[in-house]
Amino acid sequence: MAGTPPRQGRGARDVTTGRSGAPPGELGLTVLVGLFLTLQPISTDLYLASLPGLSARFDVPASTVQLTLSLFMAGFGAMQLVSGPMADRYGRRPVMLGGLALYVVASLACAAAPTIGVLIAARFAQAIGCCTVVVVGRAIVRDAFAPAAGARVLAHASSILAGFAMAGPVIGSLLEVAFGFRGAFVFIAAIGFALLGVTARLLPETLDRRDVTALEPRRMFYGYAAILRSPVFLAYTAAGSASYGGLFAFISGSSFVLIEVLGVPAGWFGACFAFVVAGYLCGTIACRRLLARVGLPRTIVAGGSLAAASATVGAALALAVVHHVAALLVPTFGYFFGHGIVFPCAQSGATSSFAERAGAAAGLFGALVMLIAVLIGTWVGASFDGTPVPLTITLACAGLAALAVARFGVLRYPGDS
Repeated sequence: MAGTPPRQGRGARDVTTGRSGAPPGELGLTVLVGLFLTLQPISTDLYLASLPGLSARFDVPASTVQLTLSLFMAGFGAMQLVSGPMADRYGRRPVMLGGLALYVVASLACAAAPTIGVLIAARFAQAIGCCTVVVVGRAIVRDAFAPAAGARVLAHASSILAGFAMAGPVIGSLLEVAFGFRGAFVFIAAIGFALLGVTARLLPETLDRRDVTALEPRRMFYGYAAILRSPVFLAYTAAGSASYGGLFAFISGSSFVLIEVLGVPAGWFGACFAFVVAGYLCGTIACRRLLARVGLPRTIVAGGSLAAASATVGAALALAVVHHVAALLVPTFGYFFGHGIVFPCAQSGATSSFAERAGAAAGLFGALVMLIAVLIGTWVGASFDGTPVPLTITLACAGLAALAVARFGVLRYPGDS
C-alpha cells in the first residue's frame, strides 16, 4: 500500500502521530486495524474444537451449545448499531479502549463459567466488546483513507486476520486436548489484554470533529434511515453479507461435520480449519492486486465468481455422496479465497459515501452482516442431518447470492470507488 496517502479533509485528521507521541504511520495503523479485526475470528474460531465436547461437559444438546456461537453473533450484530454512533460521538480512541477492556473481562468470565447458561451470557458480553473494537477499526479506515485505498488497507489488515484465523483453530485444538474449553478462553483473554496495552500506547484519535448529536435516538433513527436509502450502501452490504454468510455457515457447522461425520480427531480439526482459512489469506493478497488492475466493483465480481463456482462444486460432490474430508475442504478453500476478495472491498465500499457518519455506516454494515450470519448459523444447526449435504448446499447458495449481488447491484451502483 506504499504510495497511497491518508485521506485528508472533512471528518479526518493526520493519523501519523498518536496521542502518546509515538507515530504509528500508515503501516502501523494498518497493522493495528488488522489486530482489531482479528478479535472476531479469534473469538469464534479458537474454541470451535471444543463445541462437540461442550454438549457432554454440560449435559446439554448440540442446539444449546450452538447458542454460544449464535448469540455471540447476535450480540455482535446488535451492538454495532450503538457502538458506531458512540464512536462518532466520543471519538474512536476512548470507545476502542472501552471495548477492549470489556472484551478482556468477559473472556475471563467465559473461562470461569460453571454452567452453559453463564457461558452463553458471558459470550454475549464478550460479543459487545468485540464488535465495538471491529466497528471502530472500520471507522478508523474510513477516517484516514479514500475508498479504493481503504479497501487495500482492509485487504492488508485481512491478511493479518487470516494469519491469526489459521493459527487459532490449531491452538484451540491443542488447548482443548490439554485443558478443555477453559484454556481457550484464558488464551483469548490474554490476547485481548495485550492488544489493550498496545492500543493504549499507540492508537491516535482519527476523528477530527465529534458529532455531539450522534447518540440522540431521533438522530440515530433518521441517520440509519438515510444510510439505508443509499443504493451504494445496500449493494456493497448485500454482497458482503452473502459472502460472510457462507463463511459463517462453515464456522458454525464444520466442527460437527468434520469431527462427528467424517471422523477427524479433535486434535486435527484445527489443521483442517487452517487449511481453508489459508484460502482466505490468498484471497486478501489477490484482492490487493485486483484492485490496482480492475477497480473495486469488478474485484468484487471476480471474488463472487470464484466463491460461487467453488461452493457449487462442493455441493455437487456432497449430493453425489462423495463424503470425504478433501471433498469438503478443497471446495471450501476456493470459497474462502473468493470471500477474501469480496469482503474487504464490501466493507470499504459500504462506508465510502458517509464521511460524517462513518461510524454509523460501519456499524449498520456490521449489524446487517451479522443478522444474516445468525440466520444462516441457526439454519445450519437445525438442518444438520449427519451428512455434509446441508452445509455444502448453504455454502453454494451464499456464493451464488454474492455473485448475483455483485453483478446486478455493485456494478450498477459502484459509488465513489
